[in-house]
Amino acid sequence: MNSQVMLRAALLALAGAGCTLAAAATTPTAGDWSKDLQAWRDARAQKLSAPEGWMSLTGLEPIAQGRNPFGGADDNPIHLKGQVPAHLGVLERDGSTVKLLPPPGGFPAELQVDGKPAQAQTLHADDEPQPTRLTAGTLVFFVIHRGDRYILRIKDSQAPTRTGFQHLNWYAPDPAFRVKAKWTPYVPQKIISIPSIIGTEDKSPVPGVAEFTIGGQSYKLEPIIEEPGDTVLFYILRDSTSPKTSYGAGRFLYSEFPDHGLDQPGEVWLDFNRLQNPPCAYTPYATCPLPPRQNWLKVALPVGEKKYHEGVEGVAER
Repeated sequence: MNSQVMLRAALLALAGAGCTLAAAATTPTAGDWSKDLQAWRDARAQKLSAPEGWMSLTGLEPIAQGRNPFGGADDNPIHLKGQVPAHLGVLERDGSTVKLLPPPGGFPAELQVDGKPAQAQTLHADDEPQPTRLTAGTLVFFVIHRGDRYILRIKDSQAPTRTGFQHLNWYAPDPAFRVKAKWTPYVPQKIISIPSIIGTEDKSPVPGVAEFTIGGQSYKLEPIIEEPGDTVLFYILRDSTSPKTSYGAGRFLYSEFPDHGLDQPGEVWLDFNRLQNPPCAYTPYATCPLPPRQNWLKVALPVGEKKYHEGVEGVAER
């Protein structure tokens, strides 16, 4: 799912930081499992609250066709908050091409592109191999591509959502929600539409279905593969704890591949203790994918991450 590369990179880093995924083929001891889970939780909090983590996201500005001046002055179509020059530059969009051009009087010294003084150039969006990174003071900018839209994503290391961060909210760990699922491949893989919270849709391949049992009842989840060559499965799901105690738009889960590979029947471990909130639970400026209807589970999964209540109300719950 090319248009979700930035989101994918952040989530994969959270899923893997500090420990291995819970979907290991061997059963961990209770002590090891608890220790690994806590390490994963700690790494997730650190990643979210990093200077360029999701807690620092402060803006999501559409880039219209034509010229889009941006800076701190009120007359800019893209008006930036914070201590930034009145006119930083101009984003000129022509179809799927976005160029950075100087404002009247030239680029201010504060604006840098990939660590170098700004100059007129084409910018690479987040679904390209090397996205362009613009900085000015405490602000960082990226061009992101969602559907047919191009958007300027703005982060601020001094955002109140980041500087005021204290902790995440978790359900109590419960090893009963680490389950072995039956894996049935789809041959050929099917393609489904994944909607986003901003109204766009992306086509994603589904390699198969994971069927598991909780409380004597059987349930199914269809994971997607975001990029060719991935070695993890990405589950976008919602359960009956939403929106009461978990985030209203659903949660995310990663697992390793099934034991015999994607194209063979087998088994895959799902540890729902590692359910995590999407970025839109922390900021109204994220572009999260939403669970497809077949992944709306009629069962409560009271494990993993709860709603986040540190002064940020998720977009889907407004």
